[in-house]
Amino acid sequence: MIDVRVTRIQEDQDADWTPVVDWLRSGGIVVVPTETFYGLAVDPGSASAVDALFDLKGRPASAALPLIASSAAQVEARCGRLDRASRRIADRFWPGPVSLVLPVSGPIARAVLGDGGTVAIRVPAHPIARAVAAAFGRAVTATSANASGRPPARRLSDLDDLLVDPRVWAIDAGETPGGRPSTIIDARFTPPRLIRDGAVPWSRVLESLEG
Repeated sequence: MIDVRVTRIQEDQDADWTPVVDWLRSGGIVVVPTETFYGLAVDPGSASAVDALFDLKGRPASAALPLIASSAAQVEARCGRLDRASRRIADRFWPGPVSLVLPVSGPIARAVLGDGGTVAIRVPAHPIARAVAAAFGRAVTATSANASGRPPARRLSDLDDLLVDPRVWAIDAGETPGGRPSTIIDARFTPPRLIRDGAVPWSRVLESLEG
């Protein structure tokens, strides 16, 4: 019999995150709900955990991994003080599906990083995703929960073989909203750069920077 590790939690339910945090710290992969789709969380400081994540997805290790954090303060703990434009975007859209491209400091697996040592990071609108990052004590990865080339998962039943992989612990919070992925922005430049169009229209981001 296959041992499937699933914890069922409602959005408004208090939970003991100790088993999930221990799983992350041991190099495991956790399926977490977000405000769009389910994501795959690992410790971005663990090269072996990041390698396991790429192996699970069948994704080339050349692709950078996005991160999620529990708060803007947790983002700054990992990425340093936000520049003025990034701060305005964060204040307007976090928690929510807007990721900022930022430099990163501290131990982090090389495979997580994009060109120039940056990450795309956000504070998600889903309370369970934020709770996992808060309990873990630092940002975690949040790449979409799916095998490479397959649609992202809105429910655990969409995960197929990923769910029974012995490296995976899943948090079942029911169906997620779906929709477009997070909008990714690099606001360190003038004008800011749209890296990926997504759930929040680019026009709304530009409006937040006016004045």
